[in-house]
Amino acid sequence: MKRTLLISDIHGELRLLEELLKKASYSADTDQLVLLGDYIDRGPSSKEVIALVRQLKQQGAHVLMGNHEQIMVDVFTSENKYDWDFWIYTAGGLATMRSYGFSESDLDQAGTLDDFSLQPFFTGEIIEDLEFIRNLDKVIEQKDYIFVHAGVEPNIPLNQNTKKSLLWIRDEFHKNYKGNQTVVFGHTPTPVLHMNRQNHEIYFGENRIIGIDGGAVFSGQLNCLELPSQKVALCQMLG
Repeated sequence: MKRTLLISDIHGELRLLEELLKKASYSADTDQLVLLGDYIDRGPSSKEVIALVRQLKQQGAHVLMGNHEQIMVDVFTSENKYDWDFWIYTAGGLATMRSYGFSESDLDQAGTLDDFSLQPFFTGEIIEDLEFIRNLDKVIEQKDYIFVHAGVEPNIPLNQNTKKSLLWIRDEFHKNYKGNQTVVFGHTPTPVLHMNRQNHEIYFGENRIIGIDGGAVFSGQLNCLELPSQKVALCQMLG
C-alpha cells in the first residue's frame, strides 16, 4: 500500500464522504483506508453511510467503532427508555432512525416507561447493521501510529485501556499524552483542539496527537489525513 488515508466522524453525511474519497483519489487496490468511527447520528443518511462503510470494509478498509455506534448498540441491547430518549433527542439518533424509514411519530411505538419496547424497530436492516457495528475493532496499533476514535489513557499501556476510554476520552488524553507513537483520532471537533471555533482544519499537537474530526455535521468540514506524508484533503460542508 502506497498511502494510508484516515477519515473520522462522518455522522450521516454520505455526500461529503463520497466527495472526499473522490477528492483523495482513493483506490482500494493501492491505498489503505482507515475509518475512525461515528458513521451515524445527526446527519441525514446514517443508514446509507453504514452501507458504504460495509462495502469499503469488504474492499479492505479498516473500520473502527465510534462512541455513537456504541450508543446505538447499547440502546437496542438494553431497551431502556432513558437510554433511548438520550440517543434520539440528544445524541442525534432521531436522524438515524429517520434514515431507516421511521418518522418521529413512528417512534412513539416504543411506548412509555411502563410498557417500553423497541421490538417494532428490530427490522432486518437494523439487525444486520447492529451486528456489523457491534463487531468493529476499537483500536489499531502500528509501529509508529495508533488509530482510535477518541484517544487513549495517557499513563497506562494501550492493552489496558477500556472501551470507554478508547471511545470517549477527551481532555486527559489531549493534554497528557506523552507516548512515542503518534495517535490519530476523531471524536473531539478540531475547533475545540485549536481553541478557535472557526478552525476546522486537522490538529497537529506538539505531543504527537493528530485530531481529524473537522465537525462536518456542524457545518465544518470532513477531513482526510494521508500517511506517511501527513498531507491533508478536506471536503467543505456546503450550506
